[in-house]
Amino acid sequence: MILSLYDWVYGIAQLGAVVLALIAGAFTFALFQMSSRFGHLRAWKPLLIALLLFVVEEIIGALRTFGVHHNEWITHVIPSFILVFMMYSLIQQILIVNGGMRE
Repeated sequence: MILSLYDWVYGIAQLGAVVLALIAGAFTFALFQMSSRFGHLRAWKPLLIALLLFVVEEIIGALRTFGVHHNEWITHVIPSFILVFMMYSLIQQILIVNGGMRE
């Protein structure tokens, strides 16, 4: 089977997305340690968990593109959890800004 130019470009884009997602995952661990030290960054923790879930989503998407992994439902469940963690982080940040949560 001969791959078209579109297949090559799409595959390279997926691999690039995985590499960038892994770099984002590495930054996540550094930021998680920083958010533990400073109280005003407490809302970053759930946001960083959402970022890690995004990294997992990108890796699973690349595996599905290359035909390694074909579990369709997981690609709908993970974004739901990403949304939950982002909403929780936003609510927590609003409480921190308004003085509802003490350091």
